[in-house]
Amino acid sequence: MRFLALAGRRLLAAVPALLIILAGLFLLLQLAPGDTVDALVAQMGGGDATLIAQLREQYHLNDSVSMRLGDYLWRLVHLDLGHSAIYGKPVAVVIAERLPTTLLLMGSALSLAFAFGTVLGLLAARRVNRWPDTLISILGLIFYATPSFWFGLMGIFVFAVWLDWLPAGGYSSIDAQLSGMARVLDIAWHLILPTVTLALIFMAIYLRVMRAAMLEVSTQDYVRTARAKGVGETAVVVRHILRNSLLPMVTLIGLQAGTMLGGSVVVESVFALPGLGHLAYDAVVQRDLNTLLGIVFVSALLVIAINFIVDLLYTRLDPRIAAGR
Repeated sequence: MRFLALAGRRLLAAVPALLIILAGLFLLLQLAPGDTVDALVAQMGGGDATLIAQLREQYHLNDSVSMRLGDYLWRLVHLDLGHSAIYGKPVAVVIAERLPTTLLLMGSALSLAFAFGTVLGLLAARRVNRWPDTLISILGLIFYATPSFWFGLMGIFVFAVWLDWLPAGGYSSIDAQLSGMARVLDIAWHLILPTVTLALIFMAIYLRVMRAAMLEVSTQDYVRTARAKGVGETAVVVRHILRNSLLPMVTLIGLQAGTMLGGSVVVESVFALPGLGHLAYDAVVQRDLNTLLGIVFVSALLVIAINFIVDLLYTRLDPRIAAGR
């Protein structure tokens, strides 16, 4: 029961945060120059005053900001994300077409960063102040300090242009009609460079956190007690040190979910991936307010869901939380 109560409190606490995010972004976008009608008129190559007035009336741009905000939140309660002025179809449909690409990119990059960050951090902690620790720390610093778009561009130049090993961009091959496992492998082949590019910076953070956690846990009394009882070093590392060192790593997944969504904007733009990041960039440039707010709404839900799952995992790794201690 305590576990379910904890999960319920986490979900209830996320509702006001979601409303504040959406309202804040809506009001912030009102300060930006231009609006949806300006973008539409620019795409059409111009328009007379009558047409512009009709479009402003159609998109309710003549209403006050408070009225438009209230109308949007009311529609949101009914799960209506509105209509995309640029794409000419419901925002929910536009996002549903792009969401799988972003989820696949984020999931693969997060898994890669977490796995390699854990292993490298473990190796660095087990060889502290030796050459493996120094080499891993230097690599982590380089990966963390280098912008992701530079990794992406260099990856395209080296592995796509020079060596011709990997595709330079895109989500799948457009010149082949693939299905089944062949299509899955083709998509995986195209996502290698974007996944590695997005994962490198986060892997650097994970390995540093894992190294620090391993060194801290290694000094705890229960670790010394286990060794004094004659428990093997492998068992001590796996059962005592590694499990407790994973607690900050799991917490970091939830904290970095939003950051990884932001990083996907750059990566998807560099590799021309049809995901939410690229869609958000187009929505900002073309002033498609409904689409941009819909992306923020879905992204916020995604971050909340990831943090909720992280909280549940944390209670499994640390039973003291579920026990209310």
